[in-house]
Parts: sequence; C-alpha cells; structure tokens
Amino acid sequence: MAMRRHKLPVRNSSQRVTERTNPASAALETKSALAILRIMSREDARVAPAVRKTLPQIARAVDWAAEAIADGGRLIYLGAGTSGRLGVLDASECVPTFGTDRIVGILAGAPASLTSSLEGVEDDSQQALRDLKRARLSRHDVLVGISASGGAPYVLAGLRYARRLGAKAVGLTCNPQAPLKACSHLAIIPVVGPEVIAGSSRLKAGTAQKLVLNMLSTATMARLGRVLSGTMINVQLKNRKLWKRAEAILAHLTGISRNEATRALKDSRRELPVALLMVLKKISRPEAARQLQAGPSVAAVLRAAMRAK
Repeated sequence: MAMRRHKLPVRNSSQRVTERTNPASAALETKSALAILRIMSREDARVAPAVRKTLPQIARAVDWAAEAIADGGRLIYLGAGTSGRLGVLDASECVPTFGTDRIVGILAGAPASLTSSLEGVEDDSQQALRDLKRARLSRHDVLVGISASGGAPYVLAGLRYARRLGAKAVGLTCNPQAPLKACSHLAIIPVVGPEVIAGSSRLKAGTAQKLVLNMLSTATMARLGRVLSGTMINVQLKNRKLWKRAEAILAHLTGISRNEATRALKDSRRELPVALLMVLKKISRPEAARQLQAGPSVAAVLRAAMRAK
C-alpha cells in the first residue's frame, strides 16, 4: 500500500520568518543522518552572508558602544530564552578576554533560565523594567535588545524604557517585520530565512545573533584599545592556560624569553599591560601603571613604546 502523503502547512506571508516552514526540510524525519546534516549545512551557509549585509548597522552600534564606554557607560544586552543566553555568554567572555566589566548581559528569568527553559518569562514586560532598574540602566548606556522574532514583550519593553531614559536602543532580530524596529533607534536584522525546524530559532537565527554579538563586543573593545594587533593584551590571568597565553604574548611583543616573561608577569603583579610596558621601556611597575592610566588607551601607550624601542 502506498504511503499516504501529508501536505505541509501553507506558508503564510504574514507569519514571522522564523516561524515559517522551510521547503528544504520537507520529510526531514525520513532522511538519513548524512542527508539531514547536508540540509542543515546548506541552510547554515546562508547565515554569514545575511550578517554581512548588516555590517553598516553593526558598525554604527559599535561606534555608539565605544563612545558610551569611553564616557563611563556600558554596552548592555537584554534578551529572553536563547537570545538572552547568547547575550550573557558574550558579556561573560569579555571579562577574561578584554579585562572589562562594561559589557553586561541581562537574561529574563535568570539565574534559573540560564540552564532551564522558562519560555513564559519573555512575555513579562514589567520584569524587563525591574531588571533594567536593578542594573541601573542610564542615558549613558547602550542597550541591545535581542529577539530572534523581534516580538518578545520583555525585550520590547526594555527598549522602550531605554529610549525614555535617553539611552541608545539597538534591536537585534532576524525578522524584517519585527515590532522591535519601532522601539529601536537602530535595528540590526540579518535575514536568514525560515529554520530547518520551524520556529527553532536556536538554529540559524541563533547563529546569526552570536556572530553579531561577537562583532559588537570585539570591535568595540578594539576601538577602545583593549587589544593590540589581534592579541589579548588585557587577558586576565585566572588559570594556567591564560597565564601561558600571557607569557606567549609578552615574549612575542617584546622579544624576551619565556622565562623572562614569567618573571616580568610576576613583577607586574599579574597585569599583562603593565608587564609589557615595564619590559618595553625598562621602567618600574608603578611608573608603567601610571603611564597606562594617563594614556589615551592601553593599546596606544604600548604601540608608542614599541615604536620607540
């Protein structure tokens, strides 16, 4: 007997892109593992080009964030579910990578929602206001509201609140018709199309959001001189791996041996920028710390010392 075929749901043009069915994944469950992975891989290949089209908007957000942080403000991510977790992930990595606490992630329903799915929290607009007030959001900050569909009430309320305070409001979504656009000064919208599993925005949309957040934080920190020629000059020496990384950076940028780098890091009290300047200019730890504090940025001070060497 021939297998009865079930029709796929009709695609509704008014439906959010992330909620639509994807013709590429028709009868997905009947395919081999390799066939499923090939479909997913082809869909994933759409993500980077979609993000590339939004580079002008990302660059504008980077300029705002760099200016805000230079003036004592912060770059704050706000989201629920996967989107919020991605924001928290990016913000948490900025501490060991760049030595900064000026990039902050706020997740609806945290801490429980960090490891468990509490999907209802995205509908609580009042909780967004409470969370932002607890974080002391001010007009000096830049708020990035992250929502794959662009319609999470938690995120929309946060963006509206940021605008009322006079803070820059940036929306990150993968839905071109997102309500989030009307709540933001600037919208970043990589259009990646429907997911392999309709509505599962942890897939292409999540990947796109992760790429954008990588760019936002990394480019902002680079603009602020917290990296030097692609090296982590502000890496925090919290474990053996990071200590070894700092030794390698110090040896590479100054030409000293690894043993000398170890001694310099100890003499600097485990502060890589201080150790770098101590070695480059042959000065004391207090003097190196003073010059770094007085300079336009850590990278600018170190680059000048390298040119003078």
